[in-house]
Amino acid sequence: MNAINLSVMARAKALHKPKSVSPVDAEPARNGPALSELVCIERWNETVDVVSFRFQAGEPMKFDYKPGQFMTFVLEINGEQVCRSYTLSSSPSRPYSLMVTIKRVAGGLVSNYLIDHLQPGQRVRVLPPTGQFNLVDIHATKYLFLSAGCGITPMYSMSRYLTDTQIDADIAFVHSARSDADIIFKSSLETMANRFNAFKLSYALESVVASLLFSPKISFDIGRLTAQMLQTLVPDVAERTVYLCGPEPYMQAVKALLAELNFDMNRLHHESFATAEKVARNQLMQAKSSETDENPQAEAFTLPTFNLAIGDRSTRLTQGQSLLEGIESEGLPIIAACRSGVCGACKCQVLAGETVSTSVMTLSAAEIDAGFVLACSTTLTSDVTLKL
Repeated sequence: MNAINLSVMARAKALHKPKSVSPVDAEPARNGPALSELVCIERWNETVDVVSFRFQAGEPMKFDYKPGQFMTFVLEINGEQVCRSYTLSSSPSRPYSLMVTIKRVAGGLVSNYLIDHLQPGQRVRVLPPTGQFNLVDIHATKYLFLSAGCGITPMYSMSRYLTDTQIDADIAFVHSARSDADIIFKSSLETMANRFNAFKLSYALESVVASLLFSPKISFDIGRLTAQMLQTLVPDVAERTVYLCGPEPYMQAVKALLAELNFDMNRLHHESFATAEKVARNQLMQAKSSETDENPQAEAFTLPTFNLAIGDRSTRLTQGQSLLEGIESEGLPIIAACRSGVCGACKCQVLAGETVSTSVMTLSAAEIDAGFVLACSTTLTSDVTLKL
């Protein structure tokens, strides 16, 4: 996974000719990604409870990243360091600034803090963009973007990139929202739909008002997305590569309806927030390690580890590593076809200990009660005894 090193910000000789920092050309940090500062230059409301923030470097430069990747903010709130990852809603085809779009949520410490406190002119510390859910690493010729809520952010970035860089990129985009007032990027998406004939935009709205009016080029249906609705909105769904992002219940429902349509799950790709969290933790750990190497008096930074016992074998897993990583590290036999919580091939049973799962697809209620989990989608929160 390539990501830009934001700490390498060479001075530009002129405003009209900023230096581009790429994953290949940038000088790497000594022992991993470095924490860097960005300046907030603008903020605005997308909806009542969603705010977009635009950032630039301290000096003019271009940013090079992959559409769909996320960036991790490292903040100090109430005297404690916290980090949260947000997908970049900007596109690398418009490289002079970075943008994130954040929704206010009940109990959302970092999201609500940024919305309440971050103003233009203020600086934030960030880790370099990263993430496997992006257009560069997931190739397609016919795209189907499925999103709900703030899951629209990577799809918006990808759509911007494709319409900026390709002629007639074949995109079907179906976004689910409570109402038209909750549609993030509504105006920009309508402009794209009107300008690009191969960009087919549709909405699944839980409620509508009598005066609702969309462009003739935008389709919509009422209710939550179903297999029949998706087939109507996107008749050639079977021919497309699906990119999926949204709240976990939504993503599970979409996976189920795609299975109902006998969709080839090998062409389904989704943003894994558990994986994003793990990557962000590892990035922060490497950044802290780099700081400690450069300053021996700096406080050491370590992640909790837990013991995974399988029969007479055992291994230590760092917080955020999956059961599948531990099983494979011991060379034990396990089938992991999709590695994304869809196929169910990596089912195993937790005999003792506590875990957290991001997917339970293919598992029955009885199996869940008996402790069965999907190894690819499960992490440890304590020492665990496992049965394959």
